[in-house]
Amino acid sequence: MADKAIVPVGVRLTTDIEYRPDRLNPYRARVRWFDPATKRRLSLSEGKADEDEAQEWLQSIIEAAEAGLSPSLATMKLAEYGNANMDLALRGLELKTLDPYLSGWRMRVVPALGHLAVRMITNGAVDRTVQNWIADELSRSTVKNTIAVLVRVMEQAVRDGIIKVNPARVTGWQKLYKQAEDELLDPRALALPDWETLVALADALVAASHDEYRGWGEVVIFAACTAARIGEISGCRVGDIDTTQWTWTVRRQTTPAPGGLTDKGTKGKRARKVPIVEEIRHLVAQRILSAGPNPDARLFTGPRGRRISTAVLRDATHWDDVVTKLGYEHLRRHDLRHTGLTWFADAGVQVHVLRRIAGHGSLTTTQRYLHPDVHKITAAGAALSAHFNVLRAPRSLPSPIVMTR
Repeated sequence: MADKAIVPVGVRLTTDIEYRPDRLNPYRARVRWFDPATKRRLSLSEGKADEDEAQEWLQSIIEAAEAGLSPSLATMKLAEYGNANMDLALRGLELKTLDPYLSGWRMRVVPALGHLAVRMITNGAVDRTVQNWIADELSRSTVKNTIAVLVRVMEQAVRDGIIKVNPARVTGWQKLYKQAEDELLDPRALALPDWETLVALADALVAASHDEYRGWGEVVIFAACTAARIGEISGCRVGDIDTTQWTWTVRRQTTPAPGGLTDKGTKGKRARKVPIVEEIRHLVAQRILSAGPNPDARLFTGPRGRRISTAVLRDATHWDDVVTKLGYEHLRRHDLRHTGLTWFADAGVQVHVLRRIAGHGSLTTTQRYLHPDVHKITAAGAALSAHFNVLRAPRSLPSPIVMTR
């Protein structure tokens, strides 16, 4: 493809996109410039999945150059930038504070966000990362220290002119702990009430997505009917589906990792079988047909054939706006799993079977889905009242004894 000359203040950039069909990411976006200080010609390049992504990458570098940043600094990953500037970022802290901050950086920030360029880290990315830390049951102090070190590194990036606003200054994250505690105590309260509500939610999410991609609605319905996590659905392959017994063997899940999404074993590290109910068998059959004969093909993907995740589903469908309009403003993607387990429990599935479907390590976790509904509670009260009435009923007197001579 032809080069395109860009002339920002102080530096001349030349950009081009090369298509290399033999590569996993075939569109190589490249930027070249002349460094006036070293008198050397420098270049940077990245492979992208399509031309639009390549153009977006180039445009971000052009905008950074216009703001006076070199392409090297504009594309620097958070892990590299933080490690190089940690002393500046943490200056003034007491020694007893350094250890928990550095531990948070090393064990949580870098694995979650370190692969992203500093300029590409958004408020939404930080919000979702913090939610994941809370979902992993990290303590409040651990999350607080981890956020604090991220805030300091990003504040240094503001001072260096890489970004204008610090996206790590999140607020309200403490409230998420209350929601997580409620979920652990009463997951049934987070479930959708019925099938019609589920279908209405799926349709609304499709309508809100770009090009009204039907796959998003199918993911939502499949998640609720199998009580599976979104990451597990992303990891589902055609070969995992048994259309004779109509079961799904859950073997893997898609999770965030340095460099993007990756597949790994399930959360419990064990494969499990999940029934595919009659209501979604036609949906599954159509997905298998669309995926083709390759047993390793993914059953569910995004509109461009890529892996999906709970964050991808949220952003693509404008999830928060949709559920708020439907009156379920607290509904999260994980609540589709709570919905499925609640429905299985209400259908009378025995607790030891429900535990295997859920993949729970503890029976106590599964038992939380067995809390009786209100009508069962009132029925139990009526039964006790009937029992009391029997106890209070007058006893019949014995027949009189007749004396005979």
